[in-house]
Amino acid sequence: MALTVTVNGEKMSIDADPETPLLWVLRDDLKLTGTKFGCGAALCGACTVHLDGEAVRSCQIQLRDAEGRDVTTIEGASGPLAEAVKAAWIKLDVVQCGYCQPGQIMSAIGLLSQIPKPTDADIDTAMEGNVCRCATYHRIRAAIHAAAEST
Repeated sequence: MALTVTVNGEKMSIDADPETPLLWVLRDDLKLTGTKFGCGAALCGACTVHLDGEAVRSCQIQLRDAEGRDVTTIEGASGPLAEAVKAAWIKLDVVQCGYCQPGQIMSAIGLLSQIPKPTDADIDTAMEGNVCRCATYHRIRAAIHAAAEST
């Protein structure tokens, strides 16, 4: 049974089990491997994408729940806000191993789209549940502040 989902601005007909987690549809069927598998239980944030503009954990969204909706992955993150976040990540050398960074970036874009000038507390709340095994949290926070200042 084919379901229609718009992924990174492109309307797609996806022939997969409607109960398949969106994460696996993105990675296995659509070959958009920027979205990472971390825990499979929405606890680490590695699989964060935007669903109708809201940051969500794609490991917990079934394909049927994405039908008729807009999904944006790290590959499709664009526009002034996304570019400001990406530039801040590079400028402040946030990435260490990099595995969690697509999810971190998608969460940061989601935060700044809701709160353009976040406080440290806003950042901590919004980024809670995005685990960085390399512990670059201070650089992540600084990059979010830098992105906010540049937009």
